[in-house]
Amino acid sequence: MIFWISSRKSVLNVETDWELHIQSSDNFVRGFFLCFSQESVYGILRENAKDRRLMGIKMKHLIDKLGREKALTKTEWITLLNGRTPDLAEYLFAKARDIRHQHYGRDIYIRGLIEFTNYCRNNCYYCGIRRGNEGLKRYRLTEEEILSCCKNGYELGFRTFVLQGGEDGFYSDEKICHLVSKIKEEYPDCAVTLSIGEKSKESYQAYFDAGADRYLLRHETADEAHYKKLHPAEMSYQNRMRCLRDLKEIGYQTGCGFMVGSPYQTVDTLWEDLQFIRRLKPQMVGIGPFIPQADTPFGKEPAGTLEMTLRLLSIIRLIHPTVLLPATTALGTIHPLGREKGILAGANVVMPNLSPVGVRKKYLLYDNKICTGEEASECCGCMMRRMQGIGYEVVVDRGDHPLYDKKR
Repeated sequence: MIFWISSRKSVLNVETDWELHIQSSDNFVRGFFLCFSQESVYGILRENAKDRRLMGIKMKHLIDKLGREKALTKTEWITLLNGRTPDLAEYLFAKARDIRHQHYGRDIYIRGLIEFTNYCRNNCYYCGIRRGNEGLKRYRLTEEEILSCCKNGYELGFRTFVLQGGEDGFYSDEKICHLVSKIKEEYPDCAVTLSIGEKSKESYQAYFDAGADRYLLRHETADEAHYKKLHPAEMSYQNRMRCLRDLKEIGYQTGCGFMVGSPYQTVDTLWEDLQFIRRLKPQMVGIGPFIPQADTPFGKEPAGTLEMTLRLLSIIRLIHPTVLLPATTALGTIHPLGREKGILAGANVVMPNLSPVGVRKKYLLYDNKICTGEEASECCGCMMRRMQGIGYEVVVDRGDHPLYDKKR
């Protein structure tokens, strides 16, 4: 049985303009509902409206509790993640912005992204530079090209350089250490961030001793069963967790993160992600929407949504107030104002691309990636204008976590 109320008018006045429609094979049930009085139907609508108001009050209470206590029960987490209305979203975003302003004001930290190799030994099911993508044109930047990117970035005001690449065996520990040392020697007031995947603790220590300040390694999911659905059997969830623990123990400003809307992700796996972030207490968390890449096993899967990504950015800001939180390029890819919306949801970092224009389209983690044809100066200028347009200011600063030991 299905029943609903409709009106030919654009705004329904249930007291004067209404029709009750019923679909049922049961004549008795049909007759019963046709006997409903107008007052009864109006009462049902009032109760529904009351329920919605009560749910809104409950959701705001959960958001307030999260802001105070940095934690919820699992049931409360799931209720919060499932409760989605524009009014509640704006309430959540405003709370996250307030906390972000308490710790960082309206400053936006920029990181200069240098994608120096798209070779990778891994075969992750979601990634466009996976080993099995035989149609991808591979490249490696030379030391001179990498240092040229740093020079260009420094002149534009960048004080953090992010060396990002696949797990490429060509770059031995010795080569990575040499690169880090060279950058720190030429730009001693700058931070160096590495994002080059899973390594031994000894390798991580060597990079740190050479001068690396930060390390980004997305955990992708904190649910082991989910991890196995995103990666081939030779990749280990336990090893990914070991890497993140090692990075924290060594003393890096450590970043983890995950894709929002990845295949097989559920509210339960998101809850595991949030609990993992609470336990690890990373200095950085990078999240962005899953965007399929056509030449991967997940090439036909639906993308993650802007809405859920923004909600999770705000939630992460509430549970970890001082975290360095990027508004990612992927956000800007799924929506023209995605990065601005990310900042307004509590993020405080953006990562313009300093890589040579000639290689950017080859670093194809996902399809339709933005900013692959702009020179670094154009990209940086555009970002500054975008941030000013929403009342924020890109600053010339390393942008360290507040608790970082500045003596390094």
